[in-house]
Amino acid sequence: MEDLNPQTLIQDSLEIFSLPDVYFQISEMISDPRYTASDMGKVIAKDPGLSVRLLKIVNSSFYGFQAKVDTISRAITIVGIDDLKDLVFATSVIDKFNQIPAELVDMTDFWLRSVQCGLIAKLLAKESSVLHCERLFLTGLLHDIGSLVMYFKIPDKSQEVLLAADYDRRLIGGLEQEILGFTHADVGAELIKSWGLPESLYEAIGSYLNPEVSLVYKLDTYLLSLASRLTGLSQRNTTIEEVLNSFSEEALSIMRLDAKMVAKVMNKSDVEFSQVFELMAPNKRFH
Repeated sequence: MEDLNPQTLIQDSLEIFSLPDVYFQISEMISDPRYTASDMGKVIAKDPGLSVRLLKIVNSSFYGFQAKVDTISRAITIVGIDDLKDLVFATSVIDKFNQIPAELVDMTDFWLRSVQCGLIAKLLAKESSVLHCERLFLTGLLHDIGSLVMYFKIPDKSQEVLLAADYDRRLIGGLEQEILGFTHADVGAELIKSWGLPESLYEAIGSYLNPEVSLVYKLDTYLLSLASRLTGLSQRNTTIEEVLNSFSEEALSIMRLDAKMVAKVMNKSDVEFSQVFELMAPNKRFH
């Protein structure tokens, strides 16, 4: 175990946590102008679960399209290429990681928290006038993905961290660093890098526990860090003001957000949350 680090964990896990072929096929088709929405639709149609979910999402009030959309190619035209890639990715990841044993983690709770964090991150980015704020949804959705790799690959060590933290999520990162020498954020960043995803994603996820270390994508990292601290806020005896006060003046000026704006985001996320969760993970149910 001396050489235990995020890189070796991921190298040993690539087969288990690889993304499905459909994601890579769609990614290649998106970057090749010869392929049409109809061509992409035929590839997605080979995966019935993904097809149904994509049509559900496009026909939901989340997109607000008036007429019923009943073909995959039409769905692709409506959501747009970038959103399509993100949706295929997000649903693929949720399906892939549901194979993890339930001893250490309740997967419904895990995805509830992850989807909520993604939604809050996207809405914070929109409130902060970030261009293409949709990318923050994926960042939030995946911010804790390294934990799943750790639960799967090093369950005993993960259990040790959880017990030491008394299952308080705010203490986990620090205790992982102390006990293991790295955190779930480090593991998540390595996994996302191995998937060939953009640097903006893996830098924000790798740095969200200590956003001040972010080098290039500071705004994304701070917004993700804020979203993660706001996730599940209603279950904790903490206010929005207390969460904002945990950030430096410099961080707050980078994010361009105040308590009133964050409160607006939290209200909106509550309204959108249950619908988005059911769309992303239709096999899950709330407790």
